[in-house]
Order: sequence, then structure tokens, then C-alpha cells
Amino acid sequence: MPGPGDVLELIRAGRAVTRGEVLDITGLSRMTVATRIDALLDAGLIVENGTNRVSGGRPARLLQFNTEHAFVLAAAVDTTHTTVALTDLAGRIHDEERLDVVIADGPGLTLDAIGDRARALLERVGVARDRISGMGISVPGPVDPDTGRPSQPPIMPGWDAYPIVEHLHDLLEVPVLVMNDADAAALGEQRSAHPDSRSLCFIKVSSGIGSGIVIDGRVYAGTDGGAGDIGHIKLVGYDDRLCQCGSYGCLAAVASGGAVARSLSELGTPAASGSDVGALLAAGDADAARLTRDAGRVLGEVLATVVSVLNPSEVVIGGTLASAPLLTGLRETLYPRSLPRATRHLAISQSNLGQRAGVVGLTTLVVEREFSAEAVNTLLGA
Repeated sequence: MPGPGDVLELIRAGRAVTRGEVLDITGLSRMTVATRIDALLDAGLIVENGTNRVSGGRPARLLQFNTEHAFVLAAAVDTTHTTVALTDLAGRIHDEERLDVVIADGPGLTLDAIGDRARALLERVGVARDRISGMGISVPGPVDPDTGRPSQPPIMPGWDAYPIVEHLHDLLEVPVLVMNDADAAALGEQRSAHPDSRSLCFIKVSSGIGSGIVIDGRVYAGTDGGAGDIGHIKLVGYDDRLCQCGSYGCLAAVASGGAVARSLSELGTPAASGSDVGALLAAGDADAARLTRDAGRVLGEVLATVVSVLNPSEVVIGGTLASAPLLTGLRETLYPRSLPRATRHLAISQSNLGQRAGVVGLTTLVVEREFSAEAVNTLLGA
């Protein structure tokens, strides 16, 4: 028999927003539905407000997930900086801070800094620790889906199999979930901007390149967490391009923000990272636009294979290089090199959430775990 947690899942998903709709979908008796909803109201997990006009009957009160019931801590670790944020259960950022620690600083220093900053955010906003439902952290490398530990990450020295969950739990005493950065952004983008998409590929182009895949509402991480790591696919004809991973000819060594930054520097325009390239693009720099379009063409060649294999409905481009020149170049090679059937209904767009995509995805990850039907049924003793 569906418990209060199952009812909450219907409400969170927007499938049932009135008591009558819960009754119709679950098949429970009117009294049982009332008991389930009262339990959720008493726990503060839902609110009942507003009305929905029902044809031929009285207006029905609307049921909504209480996104202010608790908070989530989110941390995004990157190659150039780390962001720590405090969000509500809808992914709205209440406070955030950018730290200078980077993935190359190693797990101990980086995670200690995240723990310190997270505690400072809670104190600054005035949120008690017991109101934190969990923490999500993303890293720029593959993550073992069973352990939450980095799995042979190409550009994360010292992080392989490191116990991130245990380290942060010891510091903050909250549930901790770990995800690849592109996977987190893909989840955030799908849930917030493309909820009807059955298959979405998010391509993050910043100092490196990665991709996240969401199929039927679930992130596809692969058997060992390596799905989507397209940045280290080897390209023919670029054996002179050294990648951060130590290999030559990787896609990231040719078409990432870091690669474009190096090309700009060779032309006399100072640029050290994808963020610098993004700033130049925003300022209308012609060389940055030309080189970014060239990078898009190379990226499109690789994505043509991805699209032909997965046949997604959406390809969303995010990261510091996400721009009109990048998308123009990408389209120039992706469509001619893909199977026609695979692109018949394909939409290619720039991220709606921008730099917030990862944080929204991490919040979603925590909410869907901590407020799942099973978790809520256990919490309420159902």
C-alpha cells in the first residue's frame, strides 16, 4: 500500500497537486489519503495553499512540496576554483562563496577548506546544522557510483579512490553524495529546463571537457562511473597536443577552454583558462570568437558519434566556453557527420542555468535521495 513517502513523490513530481488527484492515482480510500497528507503536513514536508478550480465542484486546495523545509550544501570542485553554496530544496541559492582551492591541491586540503566554508555559510545565514538534509559535491572526474569515490580520474592527482563521503561526513555530520561535475550539471539542466526530455546530453566546455547523460530521468554513469568522459578521447592528427592527463591528442587538449586560452596566448592575447576565454568572448574579442568556433568544429566531430550512438533529444552546451561561436562551429560538423535519423528531432542549445547547473543538480541529487518514498516512509514510520 502506498505510504506517505509515495504520496510525497507524486506531489514533488507535480503528478498530483490536490487530494482528489492523490485519491485517483493511488486508489487509496479517502480516509487513508487524508491520513497520509496529514502526516506530511505535520512533518512540514508539504504545504497546502491556494486553490485549483475544479469543474462542477468546490475549489480544491493545492498541495506543494515545502522547499523551505530544509537546506542543502553544495560544493563544486574544479581545476581553477571551488564553489560552496547553501540552497533550499528547490535549488535556489541562499548564499555561496568561491574558494581559491583547486583539484590539484589534493583531497585533504580541498575537503577541509570546503568543510570550513560550509560551516561559515551556515553561521552567516543563520541555519542550524539539523536543518541540513545533506551535502552534494561534484568533482571533474569519474566517480564510482557504488562507493562515491573518484575512479582513476585523469586530472585529479591524489584523488583516486579517496573517501570523500567519509571525510566530509566527519567534518559536517550530514549525509554526503558525490557526483561527476558534468553529470551534476546534466541532472540540474534536465530537471529544471528540460523536464520532458527522455534523453539529454550535457556537454561542459571549460578548462576541460566532459559530458553528462540523463536517460529517462536518470543519470547514466556507466558500470564504473566512466560514461561521458569524452574529454580524453584521442583524436587523429593532434599528437603534438599535450593534455592535462599526460597523454597527447585528447579532445580536451584541442577544443577545451584551456586549449583556446593557449592559442590566444600564442597570438599575444593574455589568457590562462577557460574563464579568461569566456570573458574575452563576452567582450567581443574576434580572435577568441574565431578560435572558439574552431574548437566547436572539433567538438562536433566527436559529438557526431555520441549522437549517432545515443540518439538524444537534447544536447545542451554549458561551461565557460558556452557561446554562439562554439555552438555555430559544433553544428557545422555534428549534423553532416551524424546519422540523419539520430538528428531528426535533435535540439542543440546553450545551458539555461549557466554556472548554476551543477549546484541545482547537486541539490536535486540530495533531495531525490533524502526525500525518496522509501526514506520518507521510514522517517514517518510507515
